[in-house]
Amino acid sequence: MANIGVLVLQGAFREHIVCLRRLGAATVEVRRRGDIDGIDALVIPGGESTTIGKLLVEGDMLAPLRKRVEAGMPIYGSCAGLILLCREIENSDQPRLGVLDATVRRNAFGRQADSFEAALNMREVGSRPFPAVFIRAPVLTCVGPDVLVLAEVTGRPVAVRQNNVLATSFHPELTDDRRLHRYFLLMCRAACPVYKQILKDTNAVESTWKKL
Repeated sequence: MANIGVLVLQGAFREHIVCLRRLGAATVEVRRRGDIDGIDALVIPGGESTTIGKLLVEGDMLAPLRKRVEAGMPIYGSCAGLILLCREIENSDQPRLGVLDATVRRNAFGRQADSFEAALNMREVGSRPFPAVFIRAPVLTCVGPDVLVLAEVTGRPVAVRQNNVLATSFHPELTDDRRLHRYFLLMCRAACPVYKQILKDTNAVESTWKKL
């Protein structure tokens, strides 16, 4: 079975692990460089992007991860994870993977007290609105021509995909809706034949998927 890595250096990684396991995925906690060789995909959770970036540099993990993603490994980043995936970060030279052709603005919706929830139309994920939780959320101010915008808030992209890279400004792991994580797992399965064992029952998942 393929292993979905979850970066556990800082942030809301436990919630992502729970979501993935409930969908039948095998997860691996990624703490150090040596863990990278044992994963087939990676989730970067929300948290503090500057702290996570610094720890990636200190652990000599940034370059190996970038190399894996550029070679096709699926990766998903939520909130701080989105920031780390972007090529450009406004007013910041902090470490980042830079594998997403986009520019991001941190804390675009305000501080912690300005957190909010919104029902997003995400046709790629399902027909029902997706309940999105925004906490000190970033927003994309510019995306490249190959970036697919999956959802917007007030006309600004908050969920995007570029080939094997998925990113959201919000926290799907803080809701009971598993469709975003299921979407990522289906991205993983499409990337390579080994991913066909990523879910407990792929036929059942496909049947459920068509009804969403």
